[in-house]
Amino acid sequence: MADVQVQAIDITKRFGHFTALDHINIGIERGEFLTLLGPSGSGKTTFLNILAGFETPSSGKLLQGGTDLTGRPAEERNFGMVFQGYALFPHMTVERNVAFPLRVRKVAAAEQKARVAQALEIVGLSAHANKRPAQLSGGQQQRVALARALVFSPDLLLLDEPLSALDKNLREQLQIELQRIHREVRTTFVFVTHDQSEALAMSSRIAIFNHGRLEQIGAPEEVYTRPGSLFVAEFLGQINLFPLTSPSASDGMVAGGFGDKVLKAPGTISDGNVVLGVRPEHVTLVKSARGLAEGANAIEARVTGIAYHGATVALTLDPVKGQADRQLFLTVPAETWSRDAFDQGEAVWLAWAPERGMVLPRGA
Repeated sequence: MADVQVQAIDITKRFGHFTALDHINIGIERGEFLTLLGPSGSGKTTFLNILAGFETPSSGKLLQGGTDLTGRPAEERNFGMVFQGYALFPHMTVERNVAFPLRVRKVAAAEQKARVAQALEIVGLSAHANKRPAQLSGGQQQRVALARALVFSPDLLLLDEPLSALDKNLREQLQIELQRIHREVRTTFVFVTHDQSEALAMSSRIAIFNHGRLEQIGAPEEVYTRPGSLFVAEFLGQINLFPLTSPSASDGMVAGGFGDKVLKAPGTISDGNVVLGVRPEHVTLVKSARGLAEGANAIEARVTGIAYHGATVALTLDPVKGQADRQLFLTVPAETWSRDAFDQGEAVWLAWAPERGMVLPRGA
């Protein structure tokens, strides 16, 4: 049974007539790396601010170990916070910036020195203790902010899109560093981002928000491969969608028409209006119908776009028969593409194993 550290019960937040959060229920598990993911305006940052004590919910409550936190001021929650803009004191050295929460708490000088040294070692900045923030790179400044938030051993560490201002390579490096630090300190992390790949790469669990509601919460592999709604399926990376005609279910599989083909996938039917989805990485490109494996789902399509990305080549295609909700996508290893290149406008076959697909309610 999960060890729930903080429980959000029916958290609702209204700003006038606008509902920013609508009855959010989440149990934050001790020691986990929970990511709050969603598009702009989905409510994820509002929920983080309620956790931090910067906002008060309109209704609902927060519990920590059975104690009601809902009306407790931010300074009395023992939660650390890492902001998107670092919020470092420019006139202070790195060491003094990190020590600031300890000075506020009137921690003895000797203990301050030891805890600051430990925090700087954890984030890899021991050699920069006497520098000022302006002398550091953006990534180093973010590590100072992280050390400052960890130095007083918070019960929860809240991170509000802390990597969004960094370039791609540095951002990926710090993703790995954050995971390492999380493993080392074993503090519960609650991390906000709108970047799907970041959430999938870093999290123990992902909570996906949409228009103030919690769409789904689960492990990265679970929400990616078994999305609970069409929104989640589309938001978490590219997906090819095929609206099925006359769908029927038997023995855990759903079958339905698309053009002149019958497509199958594991699932059930609730209201009869369903879409079959398959991720681009599970689709194979085949030159002719003779090369199709027996029992595979297959449709004929025409190549409409080719984009080289170094290790991979991304293709866009239009189905020859039937109507997809949008263009189709396929990702091919560059090595494979150089051997079996197709021309733009060429007709090809897309094929995938039925068990790789998923069935989603079209109105979800």
